[in-house]
Amino acid sequence: MTHLRFLQPLFAALLLACSLPALAAYDIGQLMNDLSRNKGGRAKFVEKKFLAVLDKPLVATGEMTYTAPDRLEKRTMTPKPETMLLEKDSLTLEREKQKLTINLASQPEALAFIDSIRGTLSGNRAALERNYGLHLSGSAEKWTLTLLPSDQKIASLVQRITVSGNRGQVRQIEYLQADGDRSLLAIEPVTTP
Repeated sequence: MTHLRFLQPLFAALLLACSLPALAAYDIGQLMNDLSRNKGGRAKFVEKKFLAVLDKPLVATGEMTYTAPDRLEKRTMTPKPETMLLEKDSLTLEREKQKLTINLASQPEALAFIDSIRGTLSGNRAALERNYGLHLSGSAEKWTLTLLPSDQKIASLVQRITVSGNRGQVRQIEYLQADGDRSLLAIEPVTTP
């Protein structure tokens, strides 16, 4: 019996230690809160597109500017200059003196895809959960958020979106299309002096 009394405090401490990581786990609410604090900024990017029809990835580089909650400008410098501007429900693409503007409200699948970017950058959980199941792993220092389409029309285009970063900063976005092609966007914030 005395051995049992000695083991009880040890057993209680072990139970407490096992439950602490569950209590302290980094969750989606905390991530969204961290992301929502980011009101914008500039970043350099390197984008690699892996297409089944090509032997090696297409690589593009440039700069992005984000202003919360719904303005994102992506300026590609190489291999060819191109500008993409996402502002509210409007997407404008400009390349070689040609300009195309799309009203995203009339394109629900495109809007859902855009909301995956915008919702993540602004920490808008409700916008993300409208079209995706959210799965988070890691800690505040190094996290990975996986978005799995919950709508069949979106799932016919995108198999999975994986966003990773640290604290309130998105550092990488990977899009895995339903056809197996994928795109990997690495993001490096630019600090202004």
